[in-house]
Amino acid sequence: MVLDWNKYVETARQVSAEGCVLLKNEAHTLPLQEGCRVAVFGRIQNNYYKSGTGSGGMVNVSNVTGILDALREEPGLSVDETVRETYEKWEKENPFDEGIGWANEPWSQVEMPLEEEFVRDASLRNNMALVIIGRTAGEDRDNVDAEGAYQLSKREIDMIEKVTSYFEKTAVLFNIGSIIDLSHPCLQACQAQMIVWQGGMVGGYGVADVLTGRVSPCGHLTDTIAKKIEDYPSSPYFGGEDKNFYVEDIYVGYRYFETVAKEEVLYPFGYGLSYTTFRDTCIDFSIREDFGCEIQVQVKNTGKTAGKHVVQAYVEAPQGKLGKSARSLCGFAKTGVIEPGEKEMVKISIPFSVLASYDDSGVTGAPYCMVLEPGTYRVYVGSDVRNAEEGANFEIIQQKVIEKLEQALAPVEAFDRFKMSKDGNGKFELTREAVPTGKKQEAKKREENLPEEIAYTGDNGYVLKDVADGKITMEEFVAQFSDEDLSCIVRGEGMGSPKVTPGTAAAYGGVSEHLKKMGIPCGCCSDGPSGMRIDCGKKAFSLPNGTLIACTWNTALVEQLFECLGLEMISNKIDNILGPGINIHRHPLNGRNFEYFSEDPLVSGKMAAAELRGLKKQGVTGTLKHFAANNQEKKRHDVDSIVSERALREIYLKGFEIAVKEAQADSVMTTYGRLNGVWTAGRYELNTTILRNQWGFTGIVMTDWWAKINNQSGTKGVGNDFASMVRAQNDIYMVCPQGDENRTDDNTLKELAAGTLTRGELQRSATNICRQLMSLPAFARLNGETETVEILHKPEDKSDFDLENIVYYTFDEKGEIPMDGIDTSKGSSFVFAIDVPTGHLYDLHIEYSSESGKLAQIPMTIFSQSVAVGVVTFNGTDGETQTIDKKVYMATQYIVVRLYFVQGGVKIHKFTFTDTGKNIQQDAMELDGNPEFDFALR
Repeated sequence: MVLDWNKYVETARQVSAEGCVLLKNEAHTLPLQEGCRVAVFGRIQNNYYKSGTGSGGMVNVSNVTGILDALREEPGLSVDETVRETYEKWEKENPFDEGIGWANEPWSQVEMPLEEEFVRDASLRNNMALVIIGRTAGEDRDNVDAEGAYQLSKREIDMIEKVTSYFEKTAVLFNIGSIIDLSHPCLQACQAQMIVWQGGMVGGYGVADVLTGRVSPCGHLTDTIAKKIEDYPSSPYFGGEDKNFYVEDIYVGYRYFETVAKEEVLYPFGYGLSYTTFRDTCIDFSIREDFGCEIQVQVKNTGKTAGKHVVQAYVEAPQGKLGKSARSLCGFAKTGVIEPGEKEMVKISIPFSVLASYDDSGVTGAPYCMVLEPGTYRVYVGSDVRNAEEGANFEIIQQKVIEKLEQALAPVEAFDRFKMSKDGNGKFELTREAVPTGKKQEAKKREENLPEEIAYTGDNGYVLKDVADGKITMEEFVAQFSDEDLSCIVRGEGMGSPKVTPGTAAAYGGVSEHLKKMGIPCGCCSDGPSGMRIDCGKKAFSLPNGTLIACTWNTALVEQLFECLGLEMISNKIDNILGPGINIHRHPLNGRNFEYFSEDPLVSGKMAAAELRGLKKQGVTGTLKHFAANNQEKKRHDVDSIVSERALREIYLKGFEIAVKEAQADSVMTTYGRLNGVWTAGRYELNTTILRNQWGFTGIVMTDWWAKINNQSGTKGVGNDFASMVRAQNDIYMVCPQGDENRTDDNTLKELAAGTLTRGELQRSATNICRQLMSLPAFARLNGETETVEILHKPEDKSDFDLENIVYYTFDEKGEIPMDGIDTSKGSSFVFAIDVPTGHLYDLHIEYSSESGKLAQIPMTIFSQSVAVGVVTFNGTDGETQTIDKKVYMATQYIVVRLYFVQGGVKIHKFTFTDTGKNIQQDAMELDGNPEFDFALR
């Protein structure tokens, strides 16, 4: 297997370019012409946001190419060096503010104040200006409707106003993870605006390709940009600390705006300009009674520039008794590059399942069914939801039941939801109706569908490979599992388990010696979805963020990108990346929107399926997350999403369903919070009734890391109720400090002994886990059948290292890290890992010497899980041995440590940890500023 790094870079670069969305381009301001002299304003020119924050963005990279970096490499452009150097100098005095750790980063950086004379002089030297606005956001903390966050800051407004007042042409680039307020009057004076999102480590190159015209803009919005944040229908119902009622129901984003609030839209869903123009013509339309319909569209490039085009198809369904939105996306296709005057034909297949609505009340006479109500279905085709024109229509004479289901996940708490209807003049009206509620019936469903127990045989010497080779059945293999084996296999181990690649999120499967003896490998999970998070500091490729990927509308290109990621995963012995993130952009302020794709479930599902297909081509997999309705970060461990069954079926579950059915997804992660009263980690109707019984999913389900669990509404969620988890057919708890020891006091064996959990249910999860692992590289590695990946053309990075060389040291009261022969020269690193009791305070004792004089200072930075946590500064000793002592807090059990030698000239003789006997109870996320220790290893 071969991974061509150049191809990886080029594919990511193309994705970054195709995801850029051109919003405005007056007087052909873009592309930049040959010989153009350009001044770049905005401090983010030196601090490009490659991704958002939290687990979805923590990819260690060798380098990041920002927008300014890429533009300076363009031979046909002249970038103003005076402006650049001024920003560079100012930043030395006003360094980038990284915040104080997890979920405490600022969402923007303070802008450099601009003097009128400085801007005026720059305008005299240059043809045009680029202004870069940057934003980030991420896990565990939502964005806010405030200056410098969702809104522009005063200094950003001042910068734009001054630049546009002196420059004839100004283009504003938004380096953001999710949409922000673009309605401020200062932006009206800008001739061009483009959202370039967060493009990963080579994102700047993709932006430069569009700015210079090598790539004509072909990205389209996957969200509606409203004039005011209050215009979003979810705004009054977002951000609750205990409950969020999804009153807007199915009318999310454009489904609401295009129905009753068109005037509140700044840029409609699907919008995106090009450097050329296209004409879409519907050539043919056909219906197949057993499937749906297909529309053929001829696309002609009517402009003067070659480019790609996205054809979007929307349906207007009859209102019927259920009520529908004026438009719903039902299909899309992206062309190849079309030369001026040339044409390309595209086909869009539209299954009836995409057109159908879910009746959660029985008002149509078909309760709990996906139905096509009678009437005229009109299909609109175009470049965005607003400009799409009718291309075909068809009649449904009698109501058609597409799929018979059963009530599942219905809310038990009454509330009202939006309902659309038309008045006598055909105008849409917004009213409200009571949401159909359900009963607490999961326990009954579970009891009526208990899996049959496989008779225990004891250890017959069978290994999992015997199943793969067809020598025995999976039932015969699982029959060997003791109660202890079954309780171990539902524990994921981590983070940073030494059983898999150091610094990764979890090991699962063969987490005990006996399970490993039975030939069950440990699958390795790494955080994603924008590349591999390897906390030991190992470098990896940082991909464009989810929103940018979706804005390409190019599933084939996305699939190619994730084929490359799949090869990179194999080279690092990672089997399962924790992504794609597939939750809906219900509201613009959700902190993790950058990881997710869209406000629309069809785009979300199609993009997730493309990513999974790419990974699976290389034999690895990804985990769909977060299942389901994870639409805010505030109080995410407890907040209850109260959603109608219809909105779940049509909006919040639909993307997952598409990815499961179209890409054979085999790994799903539940959320932290509650869904209609019950924590998703213990929801039988979510993890069994819908996911497995209705969609045909046969893979594994895992919890989010350290999630709470319960199994019925009104009961307390706790982190060790593994019995409720298994009963729901959520197979693996992520994560436990030790897979073969019950250190978290989980209740698996207690509930098994009490008869409230059955061996059959545990055997079912064991079967799911073993079956999934058999398809992954971990299984081949354990059996000596793994393929190696040759990586070609990857630039050398002296700071990177071989994961195979990391050694784990286990100690309780005292432990010494061997330091003989390590390289301490300037710029070198030494990496090791430790397995220690969590929460203990240790004395770190260092003995060292240096030939330098006593005034010399030799700093050494200590990194823990790739985050700098402290600096030890050695003084010169004229060759004598001296000591340094520090207090170190061990925040987690498995810790990868990197010593980085900022300067050379020191020799370390001893590096010893000794337990002080003190145990500090402190949240691992809140470690800064504690006077009891010098730094924390986490």
